[in-house]
Amino acid sequence: MTSSIIHVAKLTPSCTTRAWLSKPHPNLPILATATANALRIYSLTSFTLLSTITGGHKRSIRSCSWKPGTKEQAVIATGSFDASVGIWSQEEDDNDEWRFAIILDGHESEVKSVTWSAGGNLLATCSRDKSVWIWEEVGEDDFETVAVLQEHEGDVKCVAWHPEEELLASASYDDDIRLWREDVDDWGCVSVLEGHESTVWAVEWEPMQGRKEGVNSRLVSCSDDGTIRVWKKQPNQERQQQSRLSIIRSTSGEKWEEECQLPKRHVRTIYSVSWSKETHRIVSVGGDGKIVVYKERSIPALPNGHANGVEAIIEETKADDVTADLTEPSMDIDPQSSNAKSSNEERATSSWQAMAEYDYAHGVFEINHVTWAKAKVDGSSQEVIITTGDDGEVKIWKVS
Repeated sequence: MTSSIIHVAKLTPSCTTRAWLSKPHPNLPILATATANALRIYSLTSFTLLSTITGGHKRSIRSCSWKPGTKEQAVIATGSFDASVGIWSQEEDDNDEWRFAIILDGHESEVKSVTWSAGGNLLATCSRDKSVWIWEEVGEDDFETVAVLQEHEGDVKCVAWHPEEELLASASYDDDIRLWREDVDDWGCVSVLEGHESTVWAVEWEPMQGRKEGVNSRLVSCSDDGTIRVWKKQPNQERQQQSRLSIIRSTSGEKWEEECQLPKRHVRTIYSVSWSKETHRIVSVGGDGKIVVYKERSIPALPNGHANGVEAIIEETKADDVTADLTEPSMDIDPQSSNAKSSNEERATSSWQAMAEYDYAHGVFEINHVTWAKAKVDGSSQEVIITTGDDGEVKIWKVS
């Protein structure tokens, strides 16, 4: 491995029950952790508990999401096993106190994921009832249902909004990823990304910060099949070819394809992935208790049918003693594949390599969630990895 993962601290006190996930606030140095009995707010400077939010829900909190763009007070949405969604706001006169503003009912089973759109006006939720709901905030503590999307054939595990567009991704027990957009007044599925061979547990969009201008959007997904896949939107004018590993159906001309698979380093289900805004690295965690960090390297554009660039990367990868899975079919440069030159056009593709690993990061317990965040480490604000596990602990890590 080219780098190492170092344990920095754990948030205290730890939860006494399972912790599902942790979400850093987009602007403030605080973190929310969803647990079996409460929503806990921690400081990312002192790594200590600031407040505990209870009530509102009748059962465990499974998911949470901070509303972006709030200036005067923090607002957070929660999804619960009681099938409800809650909206909480920080009291103006007391930052340690939180007001339960409103309950959103509609789902028929446990809510697995909640997420705000980049503009903060839309909230997406998904559930074990196989549905995705989109809610619009129309006034203070006032929400309307604008869409109920029911095309998934299984439990919907995760929803994620594009960082700039009103484009929603959902991941499901039916092994598929669906992308949703609004067309006039109706929301509909614009693409189905097929390729995973088991439950897709999580999806996350590539951050916009630092991305090259003109480069199309990408999405990363992880699954019970032990793979992490990167999907890329294709130009509308480009003819979509069917991949050997994935089939993309589109109902409105929007075309996506599987760009590559990351090296296979996990031996059990991969529950969560996160894409760094600062370094553009990807981190993954799962049932094997392992943390893996991956970095991307570009393969130069190649003449039609030539794989010299790939061979060079393979040789360099072997020298680094890192398994990059460049010999997977999805990475072959084939004249007939979507990674080869089309007509007189040369294309560059990409490869990923595992640069750092940490085994048994939460002892024998599974790790349910991972995210990148900013935290105060050694007296300065640094990008860190935050993991949340079945042991009730939330841990801080850095890559060096």
